[in-house]
Amino acid sequence: MYTKQEIMDMIEEEDVEFIRLQFTDLSGSLKNVAITASQLERALDNKCVFDGSAINGFTRTEESDMYLYPDTSTFNIFPWRPQQGKVARFICDIHKADGSQFEGDPRYVLRKVLKEAAELGYTFNAGPECEFFLFHTDDFGNPTNVSHEKAGYFDLGPIDLGENARRDMVLNLESMGFEVLASHHESAPAQHEIDFKYDEALKTADNIMTFKLTVKSIAKRHGLHATFMPKPKSGINGSGMHLNMALLKDGKNVFRDDSDKNGLSKEAYSFIAGIMKHIKGMSVITNPLVNSYKRLVPGYEAPVYIAWSTTSRSPLIRIPSLRGEETNIELRCPDPAANPYLVLAVCLAAGLDGIKNNLQPPINIEENIYEMSEEKRMAEGIEHMPENLCDAIEKFEEDEFVQKVLGEHISNKYIQAKKKEWQEYRSQVTNWELEQYLNRY
Repeated sequence: MYTKQEIMDMIEEEDVEFIRLQFTDLSGSLKNVAITASQLERALDNKCVFDGSAINGFTRTEESDMYLYPDTSTFNIFPWRPQQGKVARFICDIHKADGSQFEGDPRYVLRKVLKEAAELGYTFNAGPECEFFLFHTDDFGNPTNVSHEKAGYFDLGPIDLGENARRDMVLNLESMGFEVLASHHESAPAQHEIDFKYDEALKTADNIMTFKLTVKSIAKRHGLHATFMPKPKSGINGSGMHLNMALLKDGKNVFRDDSDKNGLSKEAYSFIAGIMKHIKGMSVITNPLVNSYKRLVPGYEAPVYIAWSTTSRSPLIRIPSLRGEETNIELRCPDPAANPYLVLAVCLAAGLDGIKNNLQPPINIEENIYEMSEEKRMAEGIEHMPENLCDAIEKFEEDEFVQKVLGEHISNKYIQAKKKEWQEYRSQVTNWELEQYLNRY
């Protein structure tokens, strides 16, 4: 944590002229208020006010004054901005006029669950695998879902036409303090992945938001549009954001048990069971869009069935091969359109629910679930993930535990927005319908 004076000194030494005070809304979109360096001291004294009623899902007009409290540990300078008159940022917590934390701030929701974990002696670490597409823009600079690229998994240039853009993204991320583990072309044409090192969950959520901003900004400099839309084109794989999670106690990985046949502790099994218990209710958070459920269909490597495995990649939850202190649980359903603060909050809370209640998961499935018959899946007790946003909303409304994690304010506002999204989608006539029905009927 930087002191106020250290921040002031860095701003002056680095010739920073503009500071962006960033926060995330319920939908997972990054917002900001920009100030000049002359207003920095005022911002660090938590006196920067914005109109909360202008943000969907925040507050009503009569209680609109909200305050941005900069988290000084998130201070960073954007390396892609001008080197004279630089641009820096803070990620902020949101407070109400009386000084209390705003219950509708997604960052606050995650902080609450992390506090609960800390009271049990746990630290929650998470690392994402973020996938995205790089597409062309049209003559007006608007995004398209068009690419001339034909590259596939792990291909390299000149087949991988996005290689140079991805390289610049990695270099800029490293300039901002990221430890990038790997980057590569994904399986679908124009699809890419950049993985960065896991960290404590709040920092990971902050990093995901920074990562998405960086990727989009660098793509634009290359004349491309980066999208984290889960399924921008039919007939190819969609983009996921697999989450690798671990609990630590006294610096030791509590998911580790070298004496177990799978190398997993009882806490690990219970954590898996807790997520499996609540995953249907969580799915509207982990997969928040109508489009999210176009990705969660058989045949495109995305998880459809609620099961876990130590080897197969077809179930919802996989235990990667690394063991010992690197033992972790990989949840494969989240997509990069999700709000990372809310996703990590519900994942941790569900896992802790499993631990506190000593829940046990069903037997692990090591074969390809997609190749099983429906009868065998039923005999194994393997259930299906929600098939569309409407189904996910209904499952959320049935799970009081997940609602309690988010709190009444966010639960109500979030579901109100998702129901509106579903109704708007239902009223649309798609190109598929026109092609199928217009001539025939």
